Amino acid sequence: MLVETEKHDSVMVIRMNRPERLNALGQELLTEMVEAWCEYRDSPELKVAILTGVGKAFCAGEDLKEAATRGTPGLPDIPVRDPYWNQELDKPVIAAVNGWAMGGGYILAYFADLRVAAHEAVFEISEARHWLLGAYKFGFTESLPQAIATELALGFPLTAHRAHEVGFVNRLVSQEELLPEAFRMADHMLSLPPASLVNTVHMAKRLRPQIPRELDELGARLRTNGAVEDIMESRRAFSEKRKPNYKGF
Repeated sequence: MLVETEKHDSVMVIRMNRPERLNALGQELLTEMVEAWCEYRDSPELKVAILTGVGKAFCAGEDLKEAATRGTPGLPDIPVRDPYWNQELDKPVIAAVNGWAMGGGYILAYFADLRVAAHEAVFEISEARHWLLGAYKFGFTESLPQAIATELALGFPLTAHRAHEVGFVNRLVSQEELLPEAFRMADHMLSLPPASLVNTVHMAKRLRPQIPRELDELGARLRTNGAVEDIMESRRAFSEKRKPNYKGF
């Protein structure tokens, strides 16, 4: 199993376990992840989820080697709709970030309602390295300072300490305290009236800033503003362990 689950009374731990590939989001891992999220969503006994990873990475995001073999960029298609990725859960999720959170791994942490990170954790939006437009909006929609949001969009890594300083991370702890702190946060939420917990999570999600439609439309156009073959070249270069040969425009 590439995704392990544990149930501790009302708390479900979802653990990505593909350390040899830095928990990259390949077809098999994504499929098992969706199954875990659907179980969490559908179980009336489960009230809080904790998402974490095994090894030195939380999640490396897109499996670039698998994408190069497949011949198409991005995450693979999964037949079942992912309630977490599509932000359809009205139950809280705590991201316990144990290491590198890159690209789609950063987004998994970003989608969480609360984040606790180990001192070794690093956050990176890797899209600028592999697409024609960096993931420009995720820092903005988390209300980060514009300079920090721009750093992230350009693919600069953000240490856990810096992420905590700018308000992206709620708690910064040792690796040994990562899950215990996540469970303490879960216990606090479970002490709230059930309706208060669900309603507050629901409203907090909707209070995140939204990208204006005209900027989203501009972003869609810019995603094809350049040599589209560079998108797959970045993945081939990663898979072949060489420097990419970009055409640019």
